[in-house]
Amino acid sequence: MISIQTVRNCIDDLKTITKTDFGVYDPAGSLQTSTGEVEHPGVNVVSSFAESPADSQVVGMHHLLKVYDSEEILYILDALGTSEETYTYGRIAVSSIQNLVVAYKEKFDRGGFFQNLIMDNLLLVDIYNRAKKLHIESNVRRVAMLIETEPDKNALGQEILGGMFSPQNGDYITAIDENGIVLIKKIEEDQDYEDVRAVADTIVDMMQMEAMINVRVAYGTIVDELKNVSKSFKEAMMALEVGRIFYNESRVAAYNNLGIGRLIYQLPENLCHMYVEEIFGDNVPDDLDEEMVNTINKFFENSLNISETSRQLFVHRNTLVYRIEKLQKQTGLDIRLFDDALTLKIALMVVEYLKNLEKQKI
Repeated sequence: MISIQTVRNCIDDLKTITKTDFGVYDPAGSLQTSTGEVEHPGVNVVSSFAESPADSQVVGMHHLLKVYDSEEILYILDALGTSEETYTYGRIAVSSIQNLVVAYKEKFDRGGFFQNLIMDNLLLVDIYNRAKKLHIESNVRRVAMLIETEPDKNALGQEILGGMFSPQNGDYITAIDENGIVLIKKIEEDQDYEDVRAVADTIVDMMQMEAMINVRVAYGTIVDELKNVSKSFKEAMMALEVGRIFYNESRVAAYNNLGIGRLIYQLPENLCHMYVEEIFGDNVPDDLDEEMVNTINKFFENSLNISETSRQLFVHRNTLVYRIEKLQKQTGLDIRLFDDALTLKIALMVVEYLKNLEKQKI
């Protein structure tokens, strides 16, 4: 439902243009809003007019007109004045308010449509029939982007996104829960995943700069038909979860770039336990200190290059070798060897995945 404040803003603008006062009443005759201290035509006058078949009526200086929502009377508009133009101004006000009602309903209905679409709550025939009524193109390239906000920051996040993306450009925004916002982004024919990544990075930066909100953004694959948007959304959900578990340092996760994290995420839990036990036995390295974890990650980033890793960590080469040998004693793996490094990399990711599963069970 359109807010009374929105109606007030509309008639205030019209008064500035036409120099005419307006009052807006409900069908029972109660004043909802006005442009100032307007004279009330009388509750009985307004309610009687609302029940009559006429769409307009003049009572003294009061030009009464009906504002409809579909076929239901939503408001009675009162344009005050005695000039010949007063009725015309009243008709303009009615048209403006009714167009606002349609726009707000369409926006609300679009949000509900996309919520049902991504949750697979619509039959195929309903998708295209409702999309046509809501003026949503069916055969354009789109990608679902899932934005995870901080607690109690969802409304502010939606407001910021609303200023960045608009339905006029083929982009639609809807909330899925108190911490999640979905952006259905239109992708032009000459755009690819690099452009999608750039949009995701921009969202992260804007949320941080405009409202100091830390968000995570995940997106699925680009789809060509409206019916496949739910597929892209499910991929974005997986990307968000996999990114949170395995690539927590990154604020953006792409379904098409999850790497080995996606493979591990889809493994059965019992198989993960078997793998960890096979590699580590009873000495699961789940208590590595931050210094060791940082050393391992930096060593992997530099393709097992000891000189470059020690330079970036600002430590002596011998210090780095000492840490690697300490890790070897603890795990039985020498990460200077490619096979051992790969084994440790995968094993640590599996351990992290199992930790996440345990947290979910609590």
